[in-house]
Amino acid sequence: MKEKSIEGSNAKFTWGVKNGKELILFYEEMIKMKKRHFDVESDGFYGAYWKCKTGSDCAMIAMIGDDSEDYLARTSVKWLHKLGVNVMTMSPGKKDYGHHNYPLERIEKAIDWLKVHGNQKIGIVGASTTGTLALTAASYFEDITLTIGLTPSDFIWQGFMQGKKDGCKEWPIEGESLFSYKGESLPYMPFCYKHPDYWHVIEKETKRTGDMINSRKLFDDSEKAHPIQEDEMIKIEKINGTLLLIGAEDDVLWDTAKYIRRMKQRIKERPHTCRLEFVIYEHGTHFVFPEGMLKTMLPVGSGLFVKLAFQAARKYPKECRRARLDIDQRVRNAVTKWKKVDR
Repeated sequence: MKEKSIEGSNAKFTWGVKNGKELILFYEEMIKMKKRHFDVESDGFYGAYWKCKTGSDCAMIAMIGDDSEDYLARTSVKWLHKLGVNVMTMSPGKKDYGHHNYPLERIEKAIDWLKVHGNQKIGIVGASTTGTLALTAASYFEDITLTIGLTPSDFIWQGFMQGKKDGCKEWPIEGESLFSYKGESLPYMPFCYKHPDYWHVIEKETKRTGDMINSRKLFDDSEKAHPIQEDEMIKIEKINGTLLLIGAEDDVLWDTAKYIRRMKQRIKERPHTCRLEFVIYEHGTHFVFPEGMLKTMLPVGSGLFVKLAFQAARKYPKECRRARLDIDQRVRNAVTKWKKVDR
């Protein structure tokens, strides 16, 4: 049995491949995909546009993967193309694996470009930190009429960087938020742990639980030390169209189930311009990807990878897979309905 190693989504994983040729052919197909590249210096944002071969006037801004043209980004494009939409992949920058003071103007400029180039409808999807970015952007820009947040939070937190620093792989950036707009950092929840304790807490919890990464204590302790203020909350009531939130109780990066329930209550208590759909699974882990998308990302060994990544997936593999299959159908239905509305 051969082994293949792929990096992406801030994680490195290895799994057995019985037929290495299958993966090689798949990867070659990914490389041949045509796109238009965008740079911050020349275009105002970093990303890539992938036009659907069947033709479409609907586009999804997809923030999956570390880079707008990496393996995970390309596979998300391939899956979304099957739903009949054009795709604009976006990320902070080339080999920029942090999230700190990301200017929302970049998404605003991407929206403007999409509208000029024939896209009548614009949606956005993000997972993990970019799930939070998707919600924040949609609350600012009314042209976004479908918002899909996979394991999002309902608040903005302190910006962070990833790489290598004093033996740490991640650290908070003092005085910076996840996002900014018009030159100002958006209000954020500060982490109660500073560098290097920030990473040491994550590292200790990860070793204790046997997960690929576990930052739940970091977020829980920070919220206890600094209860979320209203100006730090995402104003989801300002989002237009459909808002689909997906998470799991056993998420070990943060308590997304609690955050989704708070968003449900927020919509209930406030006038709003969106139609909220949400689902919280008992078992699903942080990787609440649609099963079809995960299979596209990992043609061989997708189930094994999730088991290796999270202890909950090892204990409840069938339940996690059922969740991903249900997510697959929910996302497909949401995109299909969105494309037909107001036609």
